[in-house]
Amino acid sequence: MILNSPINKKDIDSLKAGDTAYLNGIIVTARDAAHKYLIEKKPRKYKKLLKNGIIYHCGPVVDRVGKKWIVAAAGPTTSMREEPYTAEIIREYEISGIIGKGGMGDKTLNALRKYKAVYFHAIGGLAQVLAECVVDVKDVFMLKEFGSPEAMWILDVRDFPVTVTMDSHGNSLHKIMYEKSEAVLDKLIKDGTRE
Repeated sequence: MILNSPINKKDIDSLKAGDTAYLNGIIVTARDAAHKYLIEKKPRKYKKLLKNGIIYHCGPVVDRVGKKWIVAAAGPTTSMREEPYTAEIIREYEISGIIGKGGMGDKTLNALRKYKAVYFHAIGGLAQVLAECVVDVKDVFMLKEFGSPEAMWILDVRDFPVTVTMDSHGNSLHKIMYEKSEAVLDKLIKDGTRE
């Protein structure tokens, strides 16, 4: 399935955990410094940019070639680091999606359900391949203040591969896999103590 960002809430509502998609359009990178800034300062100028948009947990490697920015690597970073901020960002900026790796916690899962957004899992270890999906760097914010990895890069992407692992209906593949793994581990421990 092809999804175009910004993504309307009707399309978000139709997505289910396990769906795969290719994203086209604008995504905005944000890591720790940007999340903290968005929550503490609540800058109004980003509300239009982020409404129905996608935040990507990524610190891209970006080079300046003449007057143009070129993305050399754009792999996902661990999303759980942003758990303290994400629910409020979903609410405050009305985003439709988050891209990252590893999933997020119950606070984010509840916000995804309440405000109709999804978590997209991107494959770690494919930073250069994912960079090839970036067709243009539209802008960058907070570069001087935060430095390149923490800046908010406005990326135009084509055919960016993702899987919905947390949907707007309260389903989380991360939670399901954790619970299944925990049950298997408990069984292995019990079976091992019987010998």
